[in-house]
Amino acid sequence: MSDSDTAPPDGSQEPTALPAEARGIASGYAFTGPALDLGALLWDGRCHAGAPVRVPLSVLNRHGLVAGATGTGKTKTLQLIAEQLSARGVPVFLADIKGDLSGIARPGHDDDRVRGRAAEVGQDWTGAGFPAEFLALGGLGHGIPVRATVTSFGPVLLAKVLQLNPTQEQSLGLVFHYADTKGLELIDLKDLRAVVAFLTSDEGRAELRDIGGLSRATAGVILRTLTAFEAEGAADFFGEPEFDTAGLLRTAEDGRGIVSVLELPAVQDRPRLFSTFLMWLLADLFHDLPEIGDTDRPRLVFFFDEAHLLFHDASRAFLDAITQTVRLIRSKGVGVFFVTQTPKDVPGDVLAQLGNRVQHALRAYTPDDHKALTATVRTFPRSAYDLGELLTAGLGTGEAVVTVLGESGAPTPVAATRLRAPESLMGPVDPAALDRAVRGSSLHERYAQAVDRESAYEKLATARVEEEAEAPPAREPKRTVAPREAAPREEPSLAEQVVSSGVFKSLARSVGTRLGREITRSLFGTARRRR
Repeated sequence: MSDSDTAPPDGSQEPTALPAEARGIASGYAFTGPALDLGALLWDGRCHAGAPVRVPLSVLNRHGLVAGATGTGKTKTLQLIAEQLSARGVPVFLADIKGDLSGIARPGHDDDRVRGRAAEVGQDWTGAGFPAEFLALGGLGHGIPVRATVTSFGPVLLAKVLQLNPTQEQSLGLVFHYADTKGLELIDLKDLRAVVAFLTSDEGRAELRDIGGLSRATAGVILRTLTAFEAEGAADFFGEPEFDTAGLLRTAEDGRGIVSVLELPAVQDRPRLFSTFLMWLLADLFHDLPEIGDTDRPRLVFFFDEAHLLFHDASRAFLDAITQTVRLIRSKGVGVFFVTQTPKDVPGDVLAQLGNRVQHALRAYTPDDHKALTATVRTFPRSAYDLGELLTAGLGTGEAVVTVLGESGAPTPVAATRLRAPESLMGPVDPAALDRAVRGSSLHERYAQAVDRESAYEKLATARVEEEAEAPPAREPKRTVAPREAAPREEPSLAEQVVSSGVFKSLARSVGTRLGREITRSLFGTARRRR
């Protein structure tokens, strides 16, 4: 039978014109409920517009993976899915590493390539922009500043950023525990440095004796690491006002979900930092959101770009916490899509929970590449395709191998798919326009200006001033005894001067534990005070 005998007038082919195996694949995507359109089935090198490949809206809280080599179209796939989620009233979070996802707020350009792709996949393409909010870590770049307090960020995530070993991570946890129970707020990094310095002083070490103590050597490593971390400009990311992740769950006045785009080009050279901050956002959502079970649509879909950076050199405890978070956040209505190059980048316990898969082409030039290819093929259900050949030589840009969870929860057949074209601008928005959008945001006034209110560091400084004011004049000459001046030494820092004060101990106790009792920590040790 020739193509002309079976093709409809628009040049596409209906599922009935397909071979039996291909018809079986197409029938696996014939859902009855609301679904997102990913593209059209590829079979024997042809695109069949009459055989759409879709993903049910109700299963997007079952998580997913978008993978593929650089330049194969992963970013456009994120944009395509995000647009349709927004149109269905579902808020979306996107991490924009290269800066080209800002275009989601503007209508796309109608050109020959877009029209050609739309015709191939049976898409009624119309350029459209979607409601977007632009965010930036610490205000570096074009976006509403996203900050976290050190207390909220917690010891596990901070240890990952600082590259501490397990012993140092446990010691950092003791510092946080002490600050929590004493109600000493660690708002920024200087607060943490001051408390660590106190706890390793002669007066302060007794405070941790009952819970394991903190060695001077370990504390010294933590202090030096914090100092270096601050010198790299990390202080901008910690402080107040802290970003309220409930802002990621908003919808626009017309009912569409708001797409929150975290602009990361200004910090893309600090992957460990931004990937861990993404995990903080997700962990904070997990900590705050109530259980809602399975619903007809997710409450939020969170795209975790450059996911391999999160798992690289991660401790066992950190990986266990990620696994638990991904497993449990589904029942809170949040779907998480990890975006990376190969499934091998994601630990097996996490990968097993990602029910929706969009795998773009892979490269296999080296022995390691071939191992990654073999591992990728083995993660898919049995297929009518030769996946090894298809993934390396059969997929072009904007094409992918897809399998998702059907409405019953069972995996759909593996489908080679030519993906639809995004309707929004496939490229960055002009920086000036981006800045105007940021200044016009309802969040700008709340987060634009950093606030440095009284916290642990300031309380220590106040204690020192009060001690000096109350000290009897008769004791003053003792401070200039000659033997102590005989050996010149480096001037102590303000934190060291403060924590050596006898007043601090009583101050810490007098703060009380009321605030400390309000701090509860989740799987990652992240914390959020009652809003």
